[in-house]
Amino acid sequence: MSAQQQHAIGQAAQWIGAADGLLVTAGAGMGVDSGLPDFRGNEGLWRAYPALRSARLAFESIANPAAFRANAQLAWGFYGHRLKRYRETQPHGGFAILQRWARDPEHGAFVFTSNVDGQFQRAGFDAQSIVEYHGSIHHLQCSIPCCEHIWPADAFDPQIDAVACRLVSALPRCPHCGEMARPNVLMFGDAAWLPERTDAQLERLQTWLGKVRRPVVIEMGAGTSLPTVRRFSERHGPRVIRINPREPQIDPAKGVGIQGGAREVLEAIDALRGARV
Repeated sequence: MSAQQQHAIGQAAQWIGAADGLLVTAGAGMGVDSGLPDFRGNEGLWRAYPALRSARLAFESIANPAAFRANAQLAWGFYGHRLKRYRETQPHGGFAILQRWARDPEHGAFVFTSNVDGQFQRAGFDAQSIVEYHGSIHHLQCSIPCCEHIWPADAFDPQIDAVACRLVSALPRCPHCGEMARPNVLMFGDAAWLPERTDAQLERLQTWLGKVRRPVVIEMGAGTSLPTVRRFSERHGPRVIRINPREPQIDPAKGVGIQGGAREVLEAIDALRGARV
């Protein structure tokens, strides 16, 4: 590890120890250490879903409400498979480190993530302290939509032909009108997404931020191709800890960048914090 990396890790440990609230922000790279794909480019998508490679479907094409209209079984094959995988995946050890750190500051921690996988909840984070900015695959809505109702997907158990990437069980239905249900996830070109659940989460975050005087932002796995999380983190600087294996760059006036995966860097910071106790 370079001297620059060591200095950044030391700075991060110091900031965390002095914070009265931790703002945890996460992009797709956060789940990589748990074995989840981040769909970085079509090659990542097509490795996970060869049937989409055969059809030459890019991520923007399948993660699109138009895909549900064109071929509902294929679209739900993709989202249903992801739903089952997220339900089965155990969050990596970095989540537990963050939870332990969150016990020390006066105001604990709040999570802001662009991920729809529900991994923070599965790791034990309080659902009332999480913003899922792009929605959640664990919740459904009407595909039209006929109303603003958003409901948990707990009762939906999709059966998938993984080779063909097709749903072979019944399509989920809206309980109000009987039309097909879809994930309450913000897709590309999506005018039908219902934002009410996310809006309520954002209101809770704003209330929390109003109480915190010495926040530290711990950002993990947020890239520049979809910079939503990076921009959000920087708005809440200047103590941003950016953890990223490929794009750790950050304006020094806004924070420090540490190159590496989420789990390994969190472990390195945690080891240093432990050595100082």
